[in-house]
Amino acid sequence: MFKKETEYALRALAYIKLQNLKGRRPGIAEIASEIETPQSFTAKILQRMVKQGFVESLKGINGGFYFDTAKEDLPLKKVIVSIEGDSLFSGCGFGLKHCDENNPCPLHFSYAPIRDAIEKLVNDETIQSLAIKLNKTKNLH
Repeated sequence: MFKKETEYALRALAYIKLQNLKGRRPGIAEIASEIETPQSFTAKILQRMVKQGFVESLKGINGGFYFDTAKEDLPLKKVIVSIEGDSLFSGCGFGLKHCDENNPCPLHFSYAPIRDAIEKLVNDETIQSLAIKLNKTKNLH
C-alpha cells in the first residue's frame, strides 16, 4: 500500500522507539539488520526523519537514534505524508483528477470509506503505539 521508503521509515522508527523504551539508542547497522532493510537506504531515510524533526541522533560511542521524550507522540500520518504527500488520503481511487460526491468516479462510493478508514487508522496510531505493540509481538519482519 505504501512506498518502500515509507514502509522502511515506519519500521525503523518503531524499532528505534522500541529500543528507546528499553533504554537503548540503536545505530544504523543494528536498525537495518533488525528490520531487514538495506543499510544505505535506511541511513538515507533516517537522515530525512532527523531533518523532519521526527527523531534525533547522536554520534559517537554512546550515540544512536532516539525520540525526544518532550515531544508528543508521532502519528503515522505525519511520517506517511512527509514521504508520499497526502494524495492517499484525498485522491481518487480510480486516479481521476476531479472526483468527488458530485462528480464521482466508478469506484468513488466504494473507495471513499476505505480511504477514510485508512486515514483514521494512521491518525490514531503512532510510532509509540506501534513500538508498544511490537514489544508484545516481537515481529518486525
